[in-house]
Amino acid sequence: MFPFADANARHRSFPIVNVTLIALSALVFLYEIVVSGGSLLGGGGNQDSAVFFYKWGFIPEELTNGRSFEVLRTGSSSIDITSPLPTWTTIFSSMFIHGGLLHFAGNMMFLWVFGDNIEDRLGHVKYLLFYLLAGVAAALSQLGVDPHSQAPMVGASGAISGVMGAYLLLYPYNRIKALVVFFFITVMQLPAMYFLGIWFLMQLINGLGVLGISAQVNVAFFAHIGGFLAGIVLAAGYLALTGQRVWPPYRPPPDYR
Repeated sequence: MFPFADANARHRSFPIVNVTLIALSALVFLYEIVVSGGSLLGGGGNQDSAVFFYKWGFIPEELTNGRSFEVLRTGSSSIDITSPLPTWTTIFSSMFIHGGLLHFAGNMMFLWVFGDNIEDRLGHVKYLLFYLLAGVAAALSQLGVDPHSQAPMVGASGAISGVMGAYLLLYPYNRIKALVVFFFITVMQLPAMYFLGIWFLMQLINGLGVLGISAQVNVAFFAHIGGFLAGIVLAAGYLALTGQRVWPPYRPPPDYR
């Protein structure tokens, strides 16, 4: 299911942080396209893009052992992959890197649909802090499952999963319009709590299915799971601290116009 719209409440302000996050990710991806000679558009890559991922992506083994990778050996040659950043900060840089066009487009669509509402509810600064904290929780969740992985983790999906977890608590009754591709293609409208519940169940099933073989899997399912749960916890904490109900009473969602 690919969401492309929701029944938004009227925003009090322009979602400048959400738009900026999308714009920064787009600029980084354009740079990646140049580095890869365009091969990332087809889901592939080259040596230069691999070096870029090793330098700026988050590698669990580096944080686990407290030592950065400096050399990538390819056959008889060695390539410098020393990151210009301290190891722990690659958790943040990795949130703006994507491994291909579909990876980038899918993540940005989810962020576009869900992020503006959370920013409007939390405010600009708190939303940015929330997004980064959710991304950190997501990366550490994947590290906890596979602490010695040497594959660079890249993508905003962990942080975006946190946004989706917050959306579940803040807007559970909003309707989500999604493109469903199965044996057929159709458009469906689902309450957010059903859409997000189905999405989370799929991540959980896939995550449990790859336990023990995560080194052979390209999708960090436990980053999605950890980010989503972190988003729920952070949103619940915000609601409790501001004296609001953790689960809102039912109100008919606004109609699409």
